[in-house]
Amino acid sequence: MKFLKIFKDDAGNNYFFTFIIVSTLFLLWGTCNGMIDVMDKHFQDFLHLSKAQSAWVQFSHYLGYFLMALPASWLARKLGYKGGIISGLLLVSLGGFWFIAATHISTFWSFLLGVCLIAMGLTILETVANPYTTVLGPKKYAATRINFAQSFNGIGWILGPIIGGAFFYSTQGAEVAQQQLYIPYMVVAIIVLVMAIIFYFTDIPELNTEDEYHLSDSAEKKIKRSIWSHPHFSGAVAAQFLYVAAQAGIFSFFINYMVEEIPSLSQSIAGSWFFVDRTNLRDGAYFLNEKGATFLLGTIGFPLFLLGRATGAAMLRKIKAHRALGTYALLNVLMCGLVVLQLGWISVAAVFLSFFFMSIMFPTIFTLGIYGLGIQAKKASGYIVMAIMGGAIMPKLMGYLGDIYNMSVGFLMPMGCFAFVALYGHMWHKLSKTDGVVNLSTTHG
Repeated sequence: MKFLKIFKDDAGNNYFFTFIIVSTLFLLWGTCNGMIDVMDKHFQDFLHLSKAQSAWVQFSHYLGYFLMALPASWLARKLGYKGGIISGLLLVSLGGFWFIAATHISTFWSFLLGVCLIAMGLTILETVANPYTTVLGPKKYAATRINFAQSFNGIGWILGPIIGGAFFYSTQGAEVAQQQLYIPYMVVAIIVLVMAIIFYFTDIPELNTEDEYHLSDSAEKKIKRSIWSHPHFSGAVAAQFLYVAAQAGIFSFFINYMVEEIPSLSQSIAGSWFFVDRTNLRDGAYFLNEKGATFLLGTIGFPLFLLGRATGAAMLRKIKAHRALGTYALLNVLMCGLVVLQLGWISVAAVFLSFFFMSIMFPTIFTLGIYGLGIQAKKASGYIVMAIMGGAIMPKLMGYLGDIYNMSVGFLMPMGCFAFVALYGHMWHKLSKTDGVVNLSTTHG
């Protein structure tokens, strides 16, 4: 099969099975991240928090990434891919079980701690799994493989809001929902323990990216040559910081936007099966409620995200990754601009389309950032994962704009972030001093 050649190296080794089992990790962290993104509105209702205050959920989540990124990189180098994966799974399981205690404690900090612990485990998994997918076959298909793997992540983003919405919101009120918050995390903890056992008995070969910039040679000759001396890497760290900031902001405040900004629905639409129990009557008109917004996130928003990942993986076999990244980021600048202008249903459609155009950004920035760094890719991976801290800081700005003005104006934050990502994408070939090596054509490298 033509498809399988993207997993077969020059020596004839086929890494398809290894790729599939590693891709389950992408499904795991996509599900966990999807649940986090529908948690903000729950705490706004239960603890009567402002939007900016509820963004502490995102802060704790991405703080976990920040705190664990470099230790995760060290673990990957010391324990290898297999040891790193098992360590990450065990830490995720610990965080999941902590939610049982957090539900009994029932304070904001206890839940934030659980969120942070899970994120620390996910950090190890992302630090290991993202670069690992890029070496499971020919280097010219590296961006294709990581985007394909991230498609499993997209499935998780769909499942997360559906699972979270079922337990974080209740027609009986926030108090009832609060008592069942631990259930999905307890199930995740058990599943993750099983995954750790499976990985323990699975052969995970140690592979490295090709050392295009001869960093290992420099190390042998005791020549100090930092990965930071490569602007395509340092630019990727900045681009990833701002991309994750934009993604976290849009995902976190999607429910707020849909509840507060979406135009009213007609009585016939509100009474249809699709919106049953998902609308509220307000001032004589029907508007989407929290359960309805969560439902749209899982049935339209994240499926578009997944569709973008799937089509993006195919597209990157023919189009240079940096150009695709720059184009998609520019389109998202346009989408955010349409939201800020408050154009009714056009703005609502723009919010959903932003999910599609965001889809390829994280894995593509990652691949472009570690390109050619050889054995140093594990170290570089840690810094790029650390850049996820952007999701902890910037959403608070978006929430502040939403509190002071409205959620439409809040989209100015991701708009500026996407503008920088677009610049990085279109400048990458100059930063890396190469053009064509990421040409993912199926006919030539």
